[in-house]
Amino acid sequence: MGALNGIKVLDFTTLLPGPYATMTLADLGAEVLKVSSKGKYDLVTHWPPVIDGTDTTGAAAWLGRNKKTIHLNMKKPAAVEAVKKLVMEYDIVVEQFRPGVMSKLGIGYDELKAINPKIIYCAITGYGQTGPMALRAGHDINYMSRSGIISAAGRKETGPALFNFQIADVAAGSKDAIIGILAAIRHRDQTGEGQFVDVSMEDGVIPFNSMDGASFFAGADEPKRAAGLLNGGGIYDFYETKDGHFMGVGSLEPKFFADLCKGTGHPDWADGKILKTDPETAKKTFIDDFKSKTRDEWVEIFSKLDACVEPVFTLDEAAKDEHHAVRGMFPDVPLPQAQGKTVKQLGCPIKLSASPVEYKHAGYPEGWDTDEILSGLGYSADEIADMSEG
Repeated sequence: MGALNGIKVLDFTTLLPGPYATMTLADLGAEVLKVSSKGKYDLVTHWPPVIDGTDTTGAAAWLGRNKKTIHLNMKKPAAVEAVKKLVMEYDIVVEQFRPGVMSKLGIGYDELKAINPKIIYCAITGYGQTGPMALRAGHDINYMSRSGIISAAGRKETGPALFNFQIADVAAGSKDAIIGILAAIRHRDQTGEGQFVDVSMEDGVIPFNSMDGASFFAGADEPKRAAGLLNGGGIYDFYETKDGHFMGVGSLEPKFFADLCKGTGHPDWADGKILKTDPETAKKTFIDDFKSKTRDEWVEIFSKLDACVEPVFTLDEAAKDEHHAVRGMFPDVPLPQAQGKTVKQLGCPIKLSASPVEYKHAGYPEGWDTDEILSGLGYSADEIADMSEG
């Protein structure tokens, strides 16, 4: 039984932040029902390719994992009434529209709270429910740009650098939504009171300035690109190898630096004095050192040392890594549309000893459960067809 068994989530989210958050809740045992509009294009769930033998993309199969899904056209009064019926038996609503959109549809927090006072309503937006930016559109790159982080990221010569990972969307938006929802559940358990959870991706990125931010507000200089201990200004960096691969070097503490020096053939630097007397020479030497051997040769050398030096893996290499296999981070998840077939997915990182996550099924086409769910509310086939069309 999952840790969140018995918790029911009504999911109105699209793209990545909300769907990742609700997928995690579903992995942990919550019953998640995704509500979507038929025919509406979703950049993320329509992201190619389509899995062989199905009409579902890899992204949709991942983000829809363990969820049920129905179609409702929220511009139709009957669909609004259906949501109000559903919310009587649900614990959590998660939405990702701009502020005020759900209220205009008649299913905002105030409307749903009047029906179910215990409802926990989580709204994920770019800039939050208040402030002059509240109604402004944005994507991950915009939230990162305004947060202060990107001003000190990348290289001096080339400027800011992009990731193939949506930091503000997932690390801030998704994770903060999960934390906020779980905190609200705890509050409700103690008081019987639901509440509104306001999650801003921009807000969530601000604390990621971490040590640089804390130091700056305590009087340090503003962080600069490739000038600090953790952004390329020191030995903590990526180093190219002879065969064009890279090694990630995190040898910050004295004992790790000593082993880095042993591995690269500089035992006389093991006391760390070089980092104070001539750090530029140390960095340049390490750059040359790593280019003298292949990545596999360096992996072999540092497998015998405790230096915080690891290879930069491709995704395929990461998926085949023994450690990740033991940790269950790339599970094979059943595909409901293809009997006996599975799809490899990115796993849930949360490990619970008494109530481990369960991968019941991958996501399937949106609207799959429409008839079952709505007929259970007493609607006829004609009524269901009408409220789900358009």
